[in-house]
Amino acid sequence: MSGGPARPAVFLDRDGTINREVDFLARPRELELLPGSAEAIARLNERGFAVVVVTNQSGIARGLLDEARLADIHARLEAALAEHGARLDRILFCPHHPSAGRPPYRRRCDCRKPAPGLLRRAIAELRLDPRASWVVGDSARDVQAGAALGIRGILVESGKEIGADVPPGTLVAPDLARAVDRVLADG
Repeated sequence: MSGGPARPAVFLDRDGTINREVDFLARPRELELLPGSAEAIARLNERGFAVVVVTNQSGIARGLLDEARLADIHARLEAALAEHGARLDRILFCPHHPSAGRPPYRRRCDCRKPAPGLLRRAIAELRLDPRASWVVGDSARDVQAGAALGIRGILVESGKEIGADVPPGTLVAPDLARAVDRVLADG
């Protein structure tokens, strides 16, 4: 891909970061945006950041939903964001799990966070600048994926309990809106 300079990006986890955390979101009607998340994404759009969702979706491996149902959920997510003037540049997901479910989804892969495969793919496909980018999520594995590529991380407290194994230098914010404040303050 040719053209201007690489863009900065914000890579977002989905559940607990953009929308309310539920155990294995499997139906579009279960998707509920967290307060302020759509507006935060719109602010990133306005400032020229690529906004890419990178999400583990082992519910596919576990047989709780299929890729068509996941596409419906993501269509609902994009429609809900659009109601607030926000858009996503890409949604990438990992359907695998290393020990649950059945092949071809039960396997080790390089796309399941904390592995950085989804981020690496987005960087290549969208011509993104990892040095000017951020990863925002609600678990250590989200920011570990970014740290593997030198991408700064922010953990939000709006989803799962943060837990251990947080990479050094990771920031913490109460929610996506405050995390975006930090990203935009950085320049």
